[in-house]
Amino acid sequence: MRTLIKRDIMATIKRFEDLEIWQLAREVENKVYEETQKGKLAKDYKLRDQMNSATGSIMDNIAEGFGRSSRLEFIQFLSISKGSGNELQSQLYRCRDRKYFDELKFEELYEITDKLCRKIFSFMDYLNKSSIKGQKFANRIASPQLQTPNPKPQI
Repeated sequence: MRTLIKRDIMATIKRFEDLEIWQLAREVENKVYEETQKGKLAKDYKLRDQMNSATGSIMDNIAEGFGRSSRLEFIQFLSISKGSGNELQSQLYRCRDRKYFDELKFEELYEITDKLCRKIFSFMDYLNKSSIKGQKFANRIASPQLQTPNPKPQI
């Protein structure tokens, strides 16, 4: 079970589909897919496939991280997801430079991707500050061995 703060209201998230960042990632994926099926971009198979792979990676890593039931693993997968968002932004520049779509379409796709990356980062920041461990580690008690400091090296 995950928690998410939205407008100072604590909500319990039980499914990855309920996460605002996953919903926005899905919206980005659908918009990008639609554009990759048009005009010259549809024939630039490598770039088209890279863009579709990046948008899928954003969604899929949010879902997989959520499914890990561990706060730290979730943060790691969100980091990968954000990286895929930045990769997509770079690919959008390539599309603009190759004149696959106009400045207006570039701005639309870049802005929604940027918004998504900022939301992913904000959620990562929230999780990093949270004391919630996640279900995977919720009932674990730290081993006394793990709590002892490292011995000082002898010189």
